[in-house]
Amino acid sequence: MLNDDAPEPRSGDAGGLTGRIASGPDPLLRAEVLEPQLRFEIEALLPGYVQLEKVLLLEYRRLGLLDGAQVGAIATLLDQVTPASIAEEAGESMSDMAFTLERYVSRRLAEVPPAWHVDRSRNDLQATAQLMYGRARLLDSAEALLAFGRTAHRLAGRSADLPMPGYTHMQPAQVISPGFYFAGVCDQVLHTLERLEAVYRTAGASPMGAGAMAGQELPWDRARMARLLGFPHVRTHALRAVAQRDWALEACAEFSMLGVALSRFATDLMTWGGAGCGFVDLPDHWSGISSAMPQKKNFPVLERIRARTAHLSAAYTDIAIGQRNTPYSNSVEVSKEANAGVPAAFDTLASVLRLFGAVLENLRFREDRMRDACSAEYLGGFTLANLLTLRAGVPWRTAQVVAGRYIVRAVERGLPPAEPDGPLLEALLAKEGHRTGDAVALLTEAMGLPGGLTAKRSDGSAHPDAVRALLAEQGCAFDEVAERWQARRTGVAEAAAALDRLLAGPEGRQ
Repeated sequence: MLNDDAPEPRSGDAGGLTGRIASGPDPLLRAEVLEPQLRFEIEALLPGYVQLEKVLLLEYRRLGLLDGAQVGAIATLLDQVTPASIAEEAGESMSDMAFTLERYVSRRLAEVPPAWHVDRSRNDLQATAQLMYGRARLLDSAEALLAFGRTAHRLAGRSADLPMPGYTHMQPAQVISPGFYFAGVCDQVLHTLERLEAVYRTAGASPMGAGAMAGQELPWDRARMARLLGFPHVRTHALRAVAQRDWALEACAEFSMLGVALSRFATDLMTWGGAGCGFVDLPDHWSGISSAMPQKKNFPVLERIRARTAHLSAAYTDIAIGQRNTPYSNSVEVSKEANAGVPAAFDTLASVLRLFGAVLENLRFREDRMRDACSAEYLGGFTLANLLTLRAGVPWRTAQVVAGRYIVRAVERGLPPAEPDGPLLEALLAKEGHRTGDAVALLTEAMGLPGGLTAKRSDGSAHPDAVRALLAEQGCAFDEVAERWQARRTGVAEAAAALDRLLAGPEGRQ
């Protein structure tokens, strides 16, 4: 069935592919549009296209349109396809992946089966190949997110007992710990991983068999084809299957939202690393210098991370605007141009997570600076108001007013939080008709540094025990999520192996 001496068609001739036009694409069109697209598809989509052709072979065999020998000959040639061989053929096939594969096989067959590629369209073929690529990138993205989340988890576990100031409205507010803060990073990562599972469900609906837009004229078993491609279900409506790229839009939306959160985390690290705080440091090989000011040690990697998160939002905007106001059908505008930035979005996310993960691995806390900052601020004002209400029976709003007045007077007198002025507090309470009986003890408990963390009692709080309990739950959640994503990856690989076994068995070549 193989023929290595088949005549070559003329370069640029479209007559072997269609009777509608007589010549191939203009050189400018090739250079600006078709060849860059083909290079991407050879690099990223070729394995998917080959797998799709194999599934089609099994369907033609099931429909009785190809016999075992024909299936075997074509499958053998598909197994021989390489990026280099496709690139060589592309110039004579309008630089189109589907046409190139078809021509590659046809030229090497002694006789092309008449029914091969009957009732077929490029529309659902392209949509499915792109989806298979997206599915693989989503699996990789989930793996990268898990790695980043576990890095943040380890850092949180090492720092749950270290007091540091927490800020609201850019002002010191309450005592927290790095462990508490980075447990929040873990929670964000788990949230994104959960939402990506929904994106993956969207990517689990196979467009294959939808045809050009209105369905196929042969009774294709779309559910069987989906299973052989590793998809759990079918995108049932033929038009929607080829008109929409939901998976790409949803993935970029999730990346954009994650990027917003990561940019805020990076901003905090930039603040903590600045001279005004000096709470964190990075080793020299993750730092930079000033060309003019020798005293400076900069952390430009954080600037890079924060800036790159903007590209994630830009990618979502790009694909949304690229699809917006287009007719609801398959088009190059939607299937290729609108999706042009999607691979870069996956690449950018991977880069951001690698860089941010490396920063967290190398981050060092300057415990003395964090403690000094906590000790210098009246971060126990909220605790003092609570104690006045719970211990001395002072109404809550009055307790707030008294606590605020005490802090103002203490600051005016230059008293640090560690030096409680019991008579001052009692005098302020007396004006409101109240007394404590032991103002110094209340102030010591409220303003003391250890109490800033242990005063919290609720689940999910900054109390070290609460942080450790939350981290234990998150550790289990990371394990469960990892198992689910690994099962998805395994399912895709098993489907590919099953496809090859079917081709080699009675349903295929034999």
